[in-house]
Amino acid sequence: MTAISITTPALSRRSFSRAANGTRLRLTVRGRRVLAAIAALPAVIAIAVAMVSGGSALASRDAGAPAGSFETVTVFHGDSLWTIAEEVAPQADPRDVVDAIVRLNALEGVTLQAGQTLAIPAEYATER
Repeated sequence: MTAISITTPALSRRSFSRAANGTRLRLTVRGRRVLAAIAALPAVIAIAVAMVSGGSALASRDAGAPAGSFETVTVFHGDSLWTIAEEVAPQADPRDVVDAIVRLNALEGVTLQAGQTLAIPAEYATER
């Protein structure tokens, strides 16, 4: 048998510490782009959520009637939206008038209370 001797260069602790201190982490262009994308991700998500949810543009029934002048009608016992629509605009289709009154007054249903005041849309107020 033949003996083979393998020699390895002697590495000291000193050579390892120099190598560790001498190297600096360098980002490539691709690495910088990835890092920028990761940093910008929360802002992009926040903007997307704001766009999907409508931001601060909220429609509310509490906003009341639109600015402008309009006539009002006081509801009496036995009145319905249909009879009020026929009285206010006899030449117009009552369905259209009822729909306009409901939208203008932000009514949730067709039930009216005696003494309730309803705004009449300007387009029908002059026909009276």
